[in-house]
Amino acid sequence: MATLSGFSWSPTPDLLQWLSGGQWANRLLRSQRLYYLLRRLYGPEAPLAGEIPQLFRYRDLAQRLFAPSHGSSETASAAALRLGCQHTRCLCQQTGVALLFEADADLDRATWVRRAAPLAGLSTVALETVLEKPPFGVVHRALREDLKLLAQQGWLRAAGRGKWATVAEAEWPKPPESENLRGEMGSLSRPERLLLLRSLDSVAFVQPQLEVLLDQLWRQTPEYPARRGLLDPEPTQRIFIHLDYILPDAVQEQVDTYQQQIEALWQTPDGGVIQFDNWSAQRQQRSQVTVYPVCLHYARRAKYLSAYGLNPTGRVGWYNYRLDRILSPRLRGLPWGDPQVPTALKQMRHCGQLPTPEQVQVQLDDAWGFNFYLPRALLILRFPPEFARWYVQDTVRHPTFAAVAYAELAGLIKAQVPEISEQQSLLSLVAQRPNTDAYYRAWMRVGDVNVTMRLRDWRPMGEVIAPLVVRQQMVAEAREELGRYGEEQPEA
Repeated sequence: MATLSGFSWSPTPDLLQWLSGGQWANRLLRSQRLYYLLRRLYGPEAPLAGEIPQLFRYRDLAQRLFAPSHGSSETASAAALRLGCQHTRCLCQQTGVALLFEADADLDRATWVRRAAPLAGLSTVALETVLEKPPFGVVHRALREDLKLLAQQGWLRAAGRGKWATVAEAEWPKPPESENLRGEMGSLSRPERLLLLRSLDSVAFVQPQLEVLLDQLWRQTPEYPARRGLLDPEPTQRIFIHLDYILPDAVQEQVDTYQQQIEALWQTPDGGVIQFDNWSAQRQQRSQVTVYPVCLHYARRAKYLSAYGLNPTGRVGWYNYRLDRILSPRLRGLPWGDPQVPTALKQMRHCGQLPTPEQVQVQLDDAWGFNFYLPRALLILRFPPEFARWYVQDTVRHPTFAAVAYAELAGLIKAQVPEISEQQSLLSLVAQRPNTDAYYRAWMRVGDVNVTMRLRDWRPMGEVIAPLVVRQQMVAEAREELGRYGEEQPEA
C-alpha cells in the first residue's frame, strides 16, 4: 500500500483490519472512526491540521468534528447525543457507508462487502446492516479511547494532561503489504493443506461465515475440483471429524440466522436487548423472554445462547437458550429506553456492570455443568478399580474433577456439606463402602442435564454417593428402568 501525499490509503478491509489491531470482528465501528480521524488529521486535504492547536485536547477535536448541536456532556448517552443532532449533517448522524465510500469514489461497495464479510465473521447482510450504523454515534468517552488507541499505534504522541500531538509522516506506522491467500496457504505441504481445509470443513457449521472464507481458500488450491466432486481427491482422506450436530438443514439455516442477528448486535456501540418467544422442553410451554445476549456456545450437540434478563421462569436472571427452540421468525431488538427492557438490566447498564462472557466462564469453571446458574453441590462417585482404571482415570471432565482417597472422604463431607442430616447420611454410606474402590470428587450443578447424562452413562458401574438428591434420582431411574424389563428369568 503506497501512499501519495498525506494519508491517502483507501479504506480497504485489509487496512481497517490492520487499524483495528487484528480485532476487526470486535472493532468494526471503531476501525471506521480511526480511519476517518486519520483522513481528517493527515489526509491530503487535512482541514483539521491548521485548525487545532499544535498540542490539542479531545475537546479541540470534538468542536471541529461535530455540529454545534452536538452535546458536550460527558455523561450523556449515545442516544441522547444523536437525538440532539437529528435532521442535521452532524458527524454523529453519518453512516459508515458515507464515511468509507465517499472517501474513495473508486471503491466498489458490493466488492468491498464480499471481501470484508469473511474477515469480520459476518454474513454480507449482517455487514451491510453494520455499515448503515453511524460510527460516531457514540459517547465522548469512546472517542477519547480512540485517541489513546491511535497513540498506542504510533499515529499520535501523548503530550500529558490529556493533550495530544500529531507526528511527522516519516514516523507513521507502516501498514503491512497485503498477502493473498494463495501465498499464506502455499507455505503448507499439500497433505497439510488438505487436512487443514477438510478439518475446517467439518466444523464450519459452528461459525456459519467460516464457510465463506473456506470457499475462498478452496478456490485457490489445485484440489478445488475434488471438493466439488469433479474428480477423485488425492491423497485419500483418512482422518474424519464427527460432531453430532442434531439439527436438519432447514432448522440449521434458521439457527444460523439467529446467530448472525446476535453477532451483528454485538458489533453495535451500545449492544442491545432482544426479545423472542421460546419453547421450554422441560416445562412444555411457550414463553416470551426479554434478555441481554452475552455469548454463544456449541454444546450438547446444538447451539445455545447464554443471556441475562427476564427468562422463562418469569424472573430476571441467567438462562441458556437452545437456538432451535426459539419460536419467533426473527429476534426483536429493543432500544435501551424501551419500557419492556427489565429495570435491572437498565440499572446494570447505567453502572457499567452488564454481564460479560468472562463471568460465564468463571461460573463454568466453578462447577461441572453447562447450566452455570444452577445451585452447586459436592459430587462424590465410587467405581470398581478396574473400571476406573480404563474409563475414568486420567480423563478430563472438569477442572474440579479429581480422584480422592477413601481416608479423605469423611473430612471432605464434614467440610463441604453444611446440612447436618445429609452429612450424617453420607458418612454412613461411606462407612459401608470398601476402601479398595476408586473414589472421585467434583463440584457439580445440580439438575444440569449434561452431567446427569454422564452419570447415567456410568451406570451400573458407577455409584453416586453425593449429593443425596442426585443419588435418589439415580435410584429412582434405575428402579424405573428395571421395571421396564419385568420379572424376566434367565433361560436354563
